[in-house]
Amino acid sequence: MNSAIMTGDQSPRLNRHTMLTLPDTVDIPLYDRSKLKVGIVHLGVGGFHRAHQAVYINELLKTPGAEQWAICGVGLFESNRKLRDILQAQDYLYSVTVRHPTGKVENKIVGSMIDFVLAPDNKQQVINKLTHPDTKIVSLTITEGGYNINPANGDFDDSHPDVRHDIQYPNDPVTAFGYIIAALKIRKDNGLPAFTVQSCDNIQHNGSVTKKMLVSLAKLQQTSMAEWIEENVCFPNAMVDRITPVTSQADIDYIQTTLGVRDLWPITCESFSQWVIEDDFCCDRPNWDAVGAQFVEDVTPYETMKIRLLNAGHSVLGLLGSIHGYYTIDEVVSDKDFATYLRAFMDMEVTPLLEPMNGIDLEAYKDTLIERFSNPNIKDSLVRICSESSAKLPKFLIATIQDNIAAQRDVSLATLVIAAWCLYCDKSCNELGVDIDIQDVMYTELADHAKKTAEDSLSFLKLTAVFGNLINDAAFTTSYSKAIAALYLPSAKIKDVMNTTLRQKITTVAEGM
Repeated sequence: MNSAIMTGDQSPRLNRHTMLTLPDTVDIPLYDRSKLKVGIVHLGVGGFHRAHQAVYINELLKTPGAEQWAICGVGLFESNRKLRDILQAQDYLYSVTVRHPTGKVENKIVGSMIDFVLAPDNKQQVINKLTHPDTKIVSLTITEGGYNINPANGDFDDSHPDVRHDIQYPNDPVTAFGYIIAALKIRKDNGLPAFTVQSCDNIQHNGSVTKKMLVSLAKLQQTSMAEWIEENVCFPNAMVDRITPVTSQADIDYIQTTLGVRDLWPITCESFSQWVIEDDFCCDRPNWDAVGAQFVEDVTPYETMKIRLLNAGHSVLGLLGSIHGYYTIDEVVSDKDFATYLRAFMDMEVTPLLEPMNGIDLEAYKDTLIERFSNPNIKDSLVRICSESSAKLPKFLIATIQDNIAAQRDVSLATLVIAAWCLYCDKSCNELGVDIDIQDVMYTELADHAKKTAEDSLSFLKLTAVFGNLINDAAFTTSYSKAIAALYLPSAKIKDVMNTTLRQKITTVAEGM
């Protein structure tokens, strides 16, 4: 967080006392926090956790009998010290500003976190929290990088220095998985039952990925421990969703002006929130379904829906909109041409691939996505949305292309987005000549391949680490070459190419009926 966020005047600080002086319109935790017990230890306390899982627990704590499900946060790195200090000074309370697309704003104070331990200060204290009999769930938001996944094959990458440290010194952990294994070993040795390890990261099959990586590290430490984990620990898969922008100074100023207290690390988020969880827990678990979450046997179709509609939709708008000259997602989707193109992509190239899901009306879900993207109160930047596209698009968009190719369906709408990505990496500026800030660890490779497009229209597709064998499909390469030719005309405008592509798509579909 920027150090500017630490500033503010001498207005009273948010805490358990000043919370009681807030306007009646603010939703505050009136449950008795002194009676709460930590049942969940959360590793990696970031904005999304505080806008999502912690809010669900906050709502659950309003009901009798849920007192055992409070949260202890754990900061694994020195960089988490400021957040720890801020929350500690605020009695672990913080504000959440919920901004609806209609302009309605709701303010609430969340009280579900009652402790925060900073690992660099006291590793044993973290392990003690994880091994305490009251701890039933250890949850994670450590970002995809924290899982140490080898991008080439999806296996565990043991090359990071922190991982090597945890292999050599398992009782002196550094990584999230190192702490979990150390605590599970103590529980095993003391005859205590295992806790559930619950990923809340935006990773497809996040529970299965967590299990694979955790067991892989355990095997490198002690084979018998890895076997015990496989037999005793549950790793429920889940789909999580809530747009949560990075906290800004404007968010802090808003809370101070509106509520009359200082919260030095508030959260702002959209009104929509979704959590679909496989009901696979070692022992007890919160009744999250009583406060809006959904328990299912298999989360796969829900994950696929979100990834291929929401995440891919973000990329469609982000890449096309960036080339046009827009800067935020709400700007793009407020433009009828882009909104129409996006909806056609969702209806014609994604929906036919999705399975029916209990509790989901797909048409209503797509309507909601358009509404969420158009929320003028959530200024989600296109730079953020397009960042690390090399990691996102194979899962979000290219998988849809491949499935449609297998079903012998036209993929011209998605293909144009891939061609636009090539132009985006090649020119790195919009139609107005303004430079685009491209953030991607593979940008050098992407740009090298994209810049050869003028002499070889398929050059971009030869980056097989991203595109796999797409270049071998004749129908796709024909469509892609056509899109490249249209985009690279000296007079080309992205909206004109989009509209032409869509008209041709509609004609193609009509002729095939």
